[in-house]
Amino acid sequence: MAEAKKTTNTEEKDDFRYIVRIVNTDIDGNKPTVVGLQSIKGVGKRVAEIVVNKAGVDRLVKIGTLDEAATDELARLISTYSEYVPNWAINRQADYETGEDQHLVGTDLDVVLKDDVNRLKMIRCYRGVRHESGHKVRGQRTRSNGRKGLTLGVSKAKNQPAPAAKKEA
Repeated sequence: MAEAKKTTNTEEKDDFRYIVRIVNTDIDGNKPTVVGLQSIKGVGKRVAEIVVNKAGVDRLVKIGTLDEAATDELARLISTYSEYVPNWAINRQADYETGEDQHLVGTDLDVVLKDDVNRLKMIRCYRGVRHESGHKVRGQRTRSNGRKGLTLGVSKAKNQPAPAAKKEA
């Protein structure tokens, strides 16, 4: 009986993939399917749940145990996500250049965000100037929060001589 269990464990490990590549992202094969998909940039919990349900995959099964067909289906569903969900559920509504509704993932998301920030800097709008100078962009306070480096705390002059007492004549 124990020998049968050992053979099934080794058979499971033969087709188990420790790294699964979906949408140019390496995913740890030991993670559950929903959690593994969340390691793709642009795919959060909601998107991962929708994609897994649409693919018909168990959300708790380890992503490394899925076969190639299932992972290809997940990749296809992620890349065509904006076609089967309402437009409020995507991350790029009415793109600035094309006017289309898109859901960007992976390096595409990084490139588009960088282009947006560069456009804001070029037109010298308030947000662009704040990005350029490294300040907070969305109206947060800057007096006491978000400090970096040596600006923390109160700065006191070291070994400052005591004020001289006034002499009376």
